[in-house]
Amino acid sequence: MAVESVYSADEEQLTITIKGRFDFGQHQAFREAYERQPAKRVVIDLKDATYLDSSALGMLLLLRDHVGGDHARIRVINTSPDVRKIFAISNFTSLFEIH
Repeated sequence: MAVESVYSADEEQLTITIKGRFDFGQHQAFREAYERQPAKRVVIDLKDATYLDSSALGMLLLLRDHVGGDHARIRVINTSPDVRKIFAISNFTSLFEIH
């Protein structure tokens, strides 16, 4: 499975791990990962992501809106230097906590 989700023991944090390509082909699985149960905090782990395109950026924006918009607490972790550069160019660094 390319999208995996795990809730913390207190169910306040959801961690979504992307494996392989993070593109439109993952749209349904990604949406299902966060719509099942609300979480106060969300972590997107890109450690095993091999590719990210503009549709992935759109999916992250949809997640942000779903979680609370400007009040959302979303961290994107284990990003490669190239992915961090994409986030910086697209101004996602002001919308998400990028690591």
